[in-house]
Amino acid sequence: MTRTPPAPLTVDRATPGDWAQVTAWAADEGWNPGLLDAESFFAQDPEGFFLGRIDGEPVSAVSVVNYTDTYAFLGFYLVRPDLRGRGLGLATWRAALRHAGDRTVGLDGVPAQQDNYRRSGFELAYRTTRYVGSFPAVAAAPGVVPAKEAGLDAVAAYDSVCHPGERARFLKSWLTAPGHRALARISGGRLTGYGVIRPARTEARVGPLFADTADDAAALLDALAAEAAVWGVPGIAVDVPDPHTAAVRLATSRGLEPSFATARMYTGPIRPVATERVFGVTTLELG
Repeated sequence: MTRTPPAPLTVDRATPGDWAQVTAWAADEGWNPGLLDAESFFAQDPEGFFLGRIDGEPVSAVSVVNYTDTYAFLGFYLVRPDLRGRGLGLATWRAALRHAGDRTVGLDGVPAQQDNYRRSGFELAYRTTRYVGSFPAVAAAPGVVPAKEAGLDAVAAYDSVCHPGERARFLKSWLTAPGHRALARISGGRLTGYGVIRPARTEARVGPLFADTADDAAALLDALAAEAAVWGVPGIAVDVPDPHTAAVRLATSRGLEPSFATARMYTGPIRPVATERVFGVTTLELG
C-alpha cells in the first residue's frame, strides 16, 4: 500500500479578509486583539502579511511590516496549535522575513520564543509588561481634547519622535478608525502627548500612550479610561516598558496589575527614540 505524502506548506501574502483567522488565533493565545485592528495594520504595508497554508487551509502566520527603508517590525508569529512542532512556523518566518530586506527588524517576543529569536539575530532592548484591570473614576484634567482638535499632522509629528519608524499611513487609519478614541493633551499652547483607546475582546486596549511628563500621561490615561467606562467594558489594558519607572508607577497607581510580559528585541540599530515619552506602546503586533 502506498501512502499519500503530506501536502507541502505554501506561504503567500494574506488579505485583510484572511487576517480574521489570524486574529482569532491571537485571541485564543490571550493577546486580546482589537476588534477592528486589521484595517489599520494593513494601511501601513499591505504587502507585509503572510499565511502558511496546507491544502489551502491556513496553518501559520507572521507579519513583517516595513515602515521605512531602514526599519520593519515582525508580529503575529503563530502556528495552529495542533500543528506545532513540525517546522511550519519557522518556514513561514523565513519566507516572510525576506520582505524586510536589509532593514533592522523589531519584535515583541513572548518568553517561550525569546531564545529562538536570539538565534535568529535578535537582541534584547527592554522588557514590556501588560497592565490590566478596572479603572477608578478620576476627575478630568484640563487640556485633554480630541486628537483632531490638536491637528492630526501635529500628532503624527509627535509620534515620529516616539517610534523607530515613520508611520503616517498607519496613524491616519489608527487615529480615526471606527470605535477608536484618540485624545491629545495641550499645555501652554503646545501638544504634550496623545493616546488612543480601542475596543478589544476583553479589556479595552490603550496604545499608544505618549507624553512629555507623567502628569500629561496621567491626564490622558484617565480620560481614555473614562471612554472605556462609557462603553461598559470591564477594564483596560496597557503595555508598559519596564525600564520606564514613571510609566509603571502610573499604571499601578490606577489599580492596574501586571498580566504577562514580552521582550522588545531588534536585529540591529534603530534611530533615536524619546523613550521617556513612551508610557504605553502602540501594539505588540506592530510596535
